[in-house]
Amino acid sequence: MSKKLKKGIYIIPSLFTCGNISCGCLSVISSINGNFTKAAWLLMFAIAFDMMDGRIARLTKTTSEFGVQLDSLSDLTSFGIAPAVMMYQLVLNSMGKVGKSIAVLFILCSALRLAKFNVRANGKEVHSSFMGLPTPASAGLLISFVLSYELFIAGLDQSLTFKTIPILMKNMPVFFKTMPVMMGLLSLLMVSNIPYVSFKKMEFSKPKVFRLLILMVFLIWLIVTFPQNIIFILFTLYVFSGTLAYAAKYWKILKKFYPSKVKNNGN
Repeated sequence: MSKKLKKGIYIIPSLFTCGNISCGCLSVISSINGNFTKAAWLLMFAIAFDMMDGRIARLTKTTSEFGVQLDSLSDLTSFGIAPAVMMYQLVLNSMGKVGKSIAVLFILCSALRLAKFNVRANGKEVHSSFMGLPTPASAGLLISFVLSYELFIAGLDQSLTFKTIPILMKNMPVFFKTMPVMMGLLSLLMVSNIPYVSFKKMEFSKPKVFRLLILMVFLIWLIVTFPQNIIFILFTLYVFSGTLAYAAKYWKILKKFYPSKVKNNGN
């Protein structure tokens, strides 16, 4: 392989990472201008770029330390700073110093989560799970909430053009009120040691691949039918999947070592 061609292949993943950063920066500008739907969709594109750059680097065997560091900077921009600015402009700005503190906490925990990930990634091994909630998933819940909330607002002024799930849309004002607490929880989950499933190293047998294909077709149909709502539900399920699995694990340990106490509590 010629030197020029090799250099060109190395540049490709970085171009996707730069696309991620660009979307994050444009999202911040859109949030400042009050265009939250545009800001949220730009961050959805940032998530897509983030999913592609690592996979392309691994497929073309062009992973590098430079790429890892650039990816972290892009993730901090798009999944730390940009969603915090978006949520501050939409939800937190009426809370004064408390709102500012929640936004800053979210950004700080995103930075700490990414630094911890980089340290763990130094071994060059692709792990089967993430230690702590990944920043794209944390940001994804906030992004998808904004998309669904903007649909709710559009429904109030009769300008709604997308199909929605009625029970979810009915509870959007409740979700809006709980978002400051949710941002605090997401911040803590990012710096926690709770394991979350990574889809990078998942291997499937032929029967599992067929079942996965059916599930993917069904999910794609749901996303096409109720795009914003289903994305919100999927990110919410992923965020709580780690905490529920972690709680179930320690409940089993508690039952094993303190069976009488657990039985009494159950009664």
